[in-house]
Amino acid sequence: MDQDSYLVGLIGSGIVTSLSPALHEREADRHGLRYLYRLIDLDTLGTAPERVGELLDGAQDTGFTGLNITHPCKQLVIEHLDALSEQAEAVGAVNTVVFGEGRATGHNTDVTGFGASFARSLPQARLERVVLLGAGGAGAAVAHAVLARGAGHLTVLDLQAHRATGLAASLTRHYGTGRASAETLDRLPALLAGADGLLHATPTGMAAHPGLPLPAELLHPRLWVADVVYRPLETALLRTARERGCTVLDGLGMVVFQAADAFRLFTGREPDSARMLADADELAHAAEAEAT
Repeated sequence: MDQDSYLVGLIGSGIVTSLSPALHEREADRHGLRYLYRLIDLDTLGTAPERVGELLDGAQDTGFTGLNITHPCKQLVIEHLDALSEQAEAVGAVNTVVFGEGRATGHNTDVTGFGASFARSLPQARLERVVLLGAGGAGAAVAHAVLARGAGHLTVLDLQAHRATGLAASLTRHYGTGRASAETLDRLPALLAGADGLLHATPTGMAAHPGLPLPAELLHPRLWVADVVYRPLETALLRTARERGCTVLDGLGMVVFQAADAFRLFTGREPDSARMLADADELAHAAEAEAT
């Protein structure tokens, strides 16, 4: 791409504290680009998630280069797109939409974002038996990321049992028989007792949804715990897991690497992930200090 001016944004619920605007705009400044990142918050607008198609059309008509998509629209947005990348189609969720030539194409940079963060921070983690709590768009992305990294078996659990069953079936079709299955939440204690790792992909632990997603006594020192939540940076789950001897991974790395991949899709420029990691760390800690 040879343009030097970009208008992008984020559609989601409760996103006023998102780090995405600053992450994207700081990186754009380093490339000498005019780059404006807008937040399109469903809560602020009083708009239902099911109207994401109207927001998408409005952004495209206004001249947006593209959009990031977050909870609760990562799956709802799909029916409003003209095309999907291979990865977005496999995951069944979209977190990045690129506009061009009158078309809206959906991508999923959450998969590569989480994969890069996991490889950076937990390179030696055992992956024979992994438990995933949460089968929404973020859960699907991290599921694909760990199975692509060679996880032996992934067990999916969700408050809505049909979502866990659907995701497990999709993963089985993509990665082969025996790689994924669904279980009900009452099976969580037995599953974690024999697991190598726990992936947490529900809203529990976010500032608006405080608390633990499971009983603390289920966490044991042989377990690594990865959380997709990054506001706050240390969720109740990660704090408790660390206290109980677990190796932990917070959600900040996923945010940075998915943002870097989205920046590349929007601009065609190669982002400096190391600088973006430093930006994110500074921004996250400043926000938490301000909150206290």
